[in-house]
Amino acid sequence: MENESSEESLGRKHPGVEREYRNSEIAVYWEPKLCTHVGNCFRGLPLVFQPQVRPWVLVNAGSAEDIARVVMTCPTGALHFERLDGGEQEPEPDETTVKVQVNGPLYLRGKVRIVGPGNHLIREDTRVALCRCGHSNNKPFCDGSHFRVKFDTQV
Repeated sequence: MENESSEESLGRKHPGVEREYRNSEIAVYWEPKLCTHVGNCFRGLPLVFQPQVRPWVLVNAGSAEDIARVVMTCPTGALHFERLDGGEQEPEPDETTVKVQVNGPLYLRGKVRIVGPGNHLIREDTRVALCRCGHSNNKPFCDGSHFRVKFDTQV
């Protein structure tokens, strides 16, 4: 795992995580293969989430509370956090919901368990974006291909 933070790494705790950004209060984990660049992160906290610079997550530029709040708005599950300061961890929603994006993916929130053929566990998470257009190169997850193919749901 590549650690783009200047402080000590926890090590790889989460499968699929390619980037970890941390300070003494919070660790932010990013899985680029799940990111569809919705932009909730950089619109929600532009001093912390700066996709045009490297490292792109500047955990020292915001409070752990604000960072955690914005990370939870990521609909794909590409961003997660771990509070290192004793603050509240990411909650698991009481119910599972599915939000249909017009011309886009299905956003699931809740206790999501995706199982493939032979009961092979694909992913357990609290937030995922599932492909509806059929063109994702990361099925069953959305990779943003719906933009390229101009997917139209007529809704």
